[in-house]
Amino acid sequence: MRVAAVQLNSTDEVDRNLEVAERLVRDAAAAGAELVGLPEKWNLLGPGEALSAGAERLDGPSITAARAWARELGINLLAGSITALHEDAERPANTSLLIDRDGALVAAYRKIHMFDVEVGGVSYRESEHEEAGEEVVLAELDGLEVGLSVCYDLRFPELYRILALRGARLLTVPAAFTRETGRDHWEVLLRARAIENQAFVLAPNQIGAAPPHYQSFGRSMIVDPWGVVLAVAPDRECFVAADLDLASLEGIRERIPALRHRRPDAYRWPEEVAAP
Repeated sequence: MRVAAVQLNSTDEVDRNLEVAERLVRDAAAAGAELVGLPEKWNLLGPGEALSAGAERLDGPSITAARAWARELGINLLAGSITALHEDAERPANTSLLIDRDGALVAAYRKIHMFDVEVGGVSYRESEHEEAGEEVVLAELDGLEVGLSVCYDLRFPELYRILALRGARLLTVPAAFTRETGRDHWEVLLRARAIENQAFVLAPNQIGAAPPHYQSFGRSMIVDPWGVVLAVAPDRECFVAADLDLASLEGIRERIPALRHRRPDAYRWPEEVAAP
């Protein structure tokens, strides 16, 4: 399967974001991509108040447009993530959506880990405006098992191990990874998640500045199960693509059967030590 990662410099101008996203999705499809991934908050990236005000339902204009692109182009589309309103929640959630070739919503994953940190002198408090998810989500596209995640989730390997044990062969990581942390952590973490779970990783990232003080690292990547970076984006809005050799994945898992060698019976915490 040929996949592509679209890299955007999204801001709080929704119409502009959708215009650029559509153009690059079309370009990726024209280059043969069967699955195209958009980054985190691809339709609207800005301060928490703007995200709350611009939150959409899953049948809102942004996802309706994304579904139409997928249907017209005959591609599978990872609609990165948007700030989405869900009927069963009081506040919106950072939600990643998977759309199939017919334009149907295959899966919706609500980001589990909230980005409440201080980086480079900037305070981020995602939980003040968005609600954390509670469910690990695995879906299937064209016979390929896809495990969904979003950005900060990348620092929590247990999520990806659960996805791998459930059968994921491709892990998706739409992100707006900060420039400050991205320089040192982005590639390392992506390659680690690929190696330890023996899975492909598709990681479309934001690039550049967005209000009020966001600076995203870019360098969107596609990584193979051996940890080899198959494609990395330059520092501009663009897309990169690569072919996923699924046979090679199975070969790696057969030669180094690390997932089968797990010893969950030995991983218990001592009774006198509480799990963190």
